[in-house]
Amino acid sequence: MPLIVMCGFPSSGKTRRAHEMRDYFEKNTDRKVHVVGDDATVCLEKNIVYGESQREKNVRGSLKAEVERKINTEDIVIVDSLNYIKGYRYELFCLIKHAQTPHCLVYCLTSAEVSSAWNSSREPEDQYTQAMNRWDSPLFTIQQEDTLPFEGISDAVFKRKAPPPNQSTLSQPLSSTNFLYELDKVTQDVLMVGFDFIVIYC
Repeated sequence: MPLIVMCGFPSSGKTRRAHEMRDYFEKNTDRKVHVVGDDATVCLEKNIVYGESQREKNVRGSLKAEVERKINTEDIVIVDSLNYIKGYRYELFCLIKHAQTPHCLVYCLTSAEVSSAWNSSREPEDQYTQAMNRWDSPLFTIQQEDTLPFEGISDAVFKRKAPPPNQSTLSQPLSSTNFLYELDKVTQDVLMVGFDFIVIYC
């Protein structure tokens, strides 16, 4: 199963190119072509899926499982999804290594303006929304010729409350004050067991 992995911005033409490749290979080879993508795998609206990291992770898992099911020595599989995470592409690479089959990556490169225009021309339910992560907010996008929004940046850093800490950002408690004593005691116990072993068996 040669694997073709599509990659690129949302609305960069990945699905159109995937279908062009499918048509080409079906016409010019005798191989069966499978297009594995969000349309077939994602039953929910894509903005709901890609707006939440856990749902997106589940979708990636479903896509990978579908690719794994399609692996064989004859068929061509085209993965038509965002595929923007390097670690996920590596997982797909490991799949083809295990199956001992070739692969390639097709990166659909478009400017942000073109992708935005293509996205705007879609039906409203098929459009990607401009979602922002909570750690990217507030976001100030500055073009080369723009004047910096000094007041907005100043308000963002001086007038907003800091985000509350969570378990991953809290400092771990320092070790107890008698740490060296405890370490010495455990070391002594280990040494005594070793000496007892030598006395008994030697």
